[in-house]
Amino acid sequence: FNGGANISSPPPSSPPPATTNRSTGVGSVPGNGNKVSTKVIIAVVVTVLAVAAAITVALLALMCIRSKKKKSNMHSGSPTETGGEYFSTIESLQYDLPMLQSATNYFSDENKLGEGGFGGVYKGTLPNGQQIAVKRLSRSSGQGAPEFKNEVMLVAKLQHRNLVKLLGFCLDGKEKLLVYEYVPNKSLDCFLFDPEKQGQLDWGRRYKIIGGIARGLLYLHQDSRLRIIHRDLKASNVLLDADMNPKISDFGMAKIVGVDQTQGNTNRVVGTYGYMSPEYALHGQFSTKLDAYSFGVLVLEIISGKKNSTFYQSDEGDDLLSYAWKQWRDGMPLDFVDPMIRDSCSSHEVMRCMHLGLLCTQESVDKRPTMATIVLMLDSHSVTLPVPERPTFVMKSRAESRISKDTGSNQSSNKSAPWSVNDASITELHPR
Repeated sequence: FNGGANISSPPPSSPPPATTNRSTGVGSVPGNGNKVSTKVIIAVVVTVLAVAAAITVALLALMCIRSKKKKSNMHSGSPTETGGEYFSTIESLQYDLPMLQSATNYFSDENKLGEGGFGGVYKGTLPNGQQIAVKRLSRSSGQGAPEFKNEVMLVAKLQHRNLVKLLGFCLDGKEKLLVYEYVPNKSLDCFLFDPEKQGQLDWGRRYKIIGGIARGLLYLHQDSRLRIIHRDLKASNVLLDADMNPKISDFGMAKIVGVDQTQGNTNRVVGTYGYMSPEYALHGQFSTKLDAYSFGVLVLEIISGKKNSTFYQSDEGDDLLSYAWKQWRDGMPLDFVDPMIRDSCSSHEVMRCMHLGLLCTQESVDKRPTMATIVLMLDSHSVTLPVPERPTFVMKSRAESRISKDTGSNQSSNKSAPWSVNDASITELHPR
């Protein structure tokens, strides 16, 4: 050896060049491209499921919030409303009996606003401070729960400034309650026939009340989604709000007819003596002209300040309608006007309303104007009115004679006569 042999190891071999998968651009291990594609698919599916789950949770939360709002409204005030229109479900109009009992102090006499043919009306205050009027229907009304709910749904859809708004109802066992908006000034008769309050109804207010009643009836007859004949229009069924605007109330006797139906016939005559048209009181024939007749009687009461049902007992010897016609015929219409407003009223407006009242109370149905024509006559003084004939007033004896023939002589007139002489509405409720 000359210092040892120089042994050298061979140079390290270079790694093979990396191969490229042309189709995927992912290099190296064969088969790795398939595994990556599966991961992408799984990621996409998971994302879609997560988004769907989030949407489902959001929808459930929204439904829960709406449900809570509905329950809150039910317990704290009026039923749920959207855009001024009621929900179509009957549940949205229902109140709890304990809440209405508490609101009216258990229907105490101190909260009683009045008594009608259907029962008492009570003032109430809901937990949210809203004032209401609760009508407690008589348990002997004979109306079943399905018919009661159906009537509530129909009347609740009526929306007009000259109609009292029905807020809801309560049906609990034998208790049937209707919840209305509270109207502070009570009814028109409380002012019109009270010597101490008559002075608060100057001619301007009376004229506004006449126009408001006419527009309310026009809505019922023509402009609402239903055609409704009120059948019991009178001063005690016209309420006055804080601004003395009239609101027609008490639809318990209202007849709902088809949109294309103009008249009908019934064997059960309901209403108030003195306001019923002759064809209805004597023969049971009803139409929108029945309300027109009642409106005419009411107009003459508003002008004179005298009650139709008791005027025939006065020294004049005539009923109110006949007396009005005689004053009109003799050229002395202003003598018919209430002395409280005679010197301060517009004679032109008074004479036109008196003329209109006489036309509405004509015996012939065809000679009575429709409510559309009446509103036009009130709004436009250029419309020429036809000359009225003597109006017809159905005397109690005539109506009793007709009833006795229909029911038989063995029944007393008190039981068979389905009207009231003292302005209390008498009726027998049956499904429509």
